Amino acid sequence: MKTNINILLMDDNENLIKRIKDYFKGHAVINVAYEVTDGNKAVEVIKKHQNNIDLIIMDLLLTGKDGIEILEELKNLGIEKHTIILSGCKKEYSIRMASLYNIDYYMLKPFNIESLEKRIMEIGKGETIEVANKEDNGIQIAITKLLHSLGVPSHIKGYQYIRESIYMMYNAKDMLGGITKEIYPEIAMRYDTTSSRVERAIRHAIEVSWTRGDYDLMEEIFGHSVDYDRAKPTNSEFIATLADRLKIDQSLVIA
Repeated sequence: MKTNINILLMDDNENLIKRIKDYFKGHAVINVAYEVTDGNKAVEVIKKHQNNIDLIIMDLLLTGKDGIEILEELKNLGIEKHTIILSGCKKEYSIRMASLYNIDYYMLKPFNIESLEKRIMEIGKGETIEVANKEDNGIQIAITKLLHSLGVPSHIKGYQYIRESIYMMYNAKDMLGGITKEIYPEIAMRYDTTSSRVERAIRHAIEVSWTRGDYDLMEEIFGHSVDYDRAKPTNSEFIATLADRLKIDQSLVIA
């Protein structure tokens, strides 16, 4: 494995770039050497520093020039770099198009930064990550299906916040009980909002789901807390219970 992996980070979310840079600051192997927030500048930076770039981490949704255009231009220039797509774009067409350019990994936002670190290290070691890619996307799909079954409407902000919260808790064993102190601030940073607004949006989404979801599924998952004469589960109870349910479901699949 290389003693130092120099990364070009391409994303128009400056808060996300800062979060990733702060996480890898002082890392023994991984170094965020370059960053680009505008797609128009991406190829220029790569051409200028290509001999010092080992890995590109990029979103597909960039201002000026999107990720697919950049990948196509690099291919035409004969520039080949290890690439991780880190994107909130879940459209099958976009994922299929990106796969045509031999990317190493497609990671959906929201993501767990420890998982990103693992993927980078695996690429540095030359290991295959195809199985991990399928597992990660499978969790994302399972969360989406579960929330739809529970009647959480996908067009409101709370839906995305809940989805990210469940994913973060599913992947971080030490986060249980840290929703207020860890998850809310993290999501607030990603969406340029406040923790209190995240909390209220999640609460609203849960309240809406209680009037339109699958009652039998709610009773199966939440037990007596689904009794309409009693209080609905708190945000923490809702997120932690669903994360635990997913872990049980995935363990049964693996077994």
